[in-house]
Amino acid sequence: MPDIDWDALRVAANDAMRRAYAPYSNFPVGAAALTDDGRIVSGCNVENASYGVGLCAECGLVSNLNMTGGGRLVAFTCVDGHGATLMPCGRCRQLLFEFSAPGMLLETVSGVRTIEQVLPDAFGPRELEEYAQ
Repeated sequence: MPDIDWDALRVAANDAMRRAYAPYSNFPVGAAALTDDGRIVSGCNVENASYGVGLCAECGLVSNLNMTGGGRLVAFTCVDGHGATLMPCGRCRQLLFEFSAPGMLLETVSGVRTIEQVLPDAFGPRELEEYAQ
């Protein structure tokens, strides 16, 4: 696991948050993550007048990950419009798990945790690979 520059991740998350499109909730969110090859990827929330079809910042981050070369996420942070740390919702934890390296670190409101701690007993690509064997 590489050294994590949490300050750089928070800067990237805050920069992404400032690009959020949140005219309905007025709750901008930005997320940033370190990849296993050292890149920082980020995303912001994008709302929609139909509310339920809005995209979380984590969705944008995963799209950015795939558009810029793929890989696995090794560290993640998420911030609100004031720069305070946010915990991803359950759906987004599952999305992050799908693209995480084992033991991915998340900065949470209660400190740094692994993806396995914030989504215990998760089901994802690793389990499917084991099943196929």
